[in-house]
Amino acid sequence: MADGSIGSPEQLRDPNFTPPIAQAIPLGIQHVLAMFVSNVTPAIIVCGAAGFGFGSDSPDFPDMIYMIQMSMFFAGVATLFQSIGIGPVGARLPIVQGTSFAFIPIMIPLVAGKGVEAIGVLMGGVLVGGIFHAFLGLFIGRIRFALPPLVTGLVVTMIGLALVKVGVQYAAGGVPAMDAPEYGSALNWSMAGIVILVTLGLKFFARGMLSLSAVLLGLLAGYVFAFAMGQVSLGNVATAAPFALPDPLHFGLEFSVAAVLGFGLMSFVSAVETVGDVSGITKGGAGREATDTEIQGATFADGIGTAISGLFGALPNTSFSQNVGLIAMTGVMSRGVVTIGALFLIACGLVPKIGAVISSVPIEVLGGGVIVMFGMVVAAGISMLSDVHWNRRNMVIFAIALSLGLGLQLEPNALQYLPETMQVLATSGILPAALIAIVLNLALPEDLSDESTEEVSGGMSGHSRGSLAKDRRA
Repeated sequence: MADGSIGSPEQLRDPNFTPPIAQAIPLGIQHVLAMFVSNVTPAIIVCGAAGFGFGSDSPDFPDMIYMIQMSMFFAGVATLFQSIGIGPVGARLPIVQGTSFAFIPIMIPLVAGKGVEAIGVLMGGVLVGGIFHAFLGLFIGRIRFALPPLVTGLVVTMIGLALVKVGVQYAAGGVPAMDAPEYGSALNWSMAGIVILVTLGLKFFARGMLSLSAVLLGLLAGYVFAFAMGQVSLGNVATAAPFALPDPLHFGLEFSVAAVLGFGLMSFVSAVETVGDVSGITKGGAGREATDTEIQGATFADGIGTAISGLFGALPNTSFSQNVGLIAMTGVMSRGVVTIGALFLIACGLVPKIGAVISSVPIEVLGGGVIVMFGMVVAAGISMLSDVHWNRRNMVIFAIALSLGLGLQLEPNALQYLPETMQVLATSGILPAALIAIVLNLALPEDLSDESTEEVSGGMSGHSRGSLAKDRRA
């Protein structure tokens, strides 16, 4: 979309340049379309895990609509922190914020089957985690050494692996319906399948906006199919309010050791992810490295945006990587464009009827989109791991961290004698994997990598520098 009618190449690389309003508005809405589904999905997953009813007659249903509404509103607010800035807060770059997937494996054990009463514990964790995240901004540049691609790639891969089960359950009929006879039925899977097929078709055979909005359009196709099959109820849309302001402490605030530790540790990972996104934006959009001030401001905004979200019943925010790719593709570095997108998100967050429409999407349709999104998270982690120097040392670190992290997640009863707080943290899978990888990476001497090849089980060999990939290119 970037051409001579928008601005000169120098202007397009300038964050302070705003294209003419006729181009700026569609560019801003394009940013919203690229992140919209990913932004509201965590709220639906958390509410489902807590046992909220998905029908309009459920007493918990208004709370789910509210959390969806706040996901949009505070994504817009946090984005304004980044694009406009307040003092040292904000990178003043076109960074789009949204609800983070990374925290879902931590949140699900905290609320599983406990209803709306458990959401206050989450909000306490969001608040403290956000404050800690902002504090990391004071020295984020000095701790990046502890998170090389080996660690960050492992963590992102673990996040995806922890969530793919949710996608399959949703596609089959939703976790609450596992004992129902229609769970896993052909109708349920056909609704999810339509989403997957349309998403793949648009992603690979379309261009521009159609390709960028593939998941959103796939969900719309699945929604239309579900409506035609009589699986959509719009009764809740009629009863939803046309306008509503954020409600402070809507779910209350409770503080538990498990929530505070879990959110604090994941904030550390999220902060480094934000640093990577800031670097990606400046490289892809302006052809330069991010400054220390930009990185620090982005981390401050990330944390403060998350902390404020917790006070109003929203989930943790982070920078969205898909929007980084969008900037590289369009070549438009304007923070004014992103500001327009943020205002659009805020407007959506003030209209509960939009949240009600989103909540009317059948769980099976959402499952099709979630399968694609969470699969992409795993793929992103594997892509990050391709940058790892695969010597004997790094293979051992990865093997132990993945085995224990994924194993504890798959078999949580293995830790049934631990205190409840430790069980919640350890069985998330992500935290033990991340901690093991960080500690081993810092503790194991580099001289373990002297041998270029190590024979392992089954006759497989670990090569020193991704030689298999080199062979394929040759």
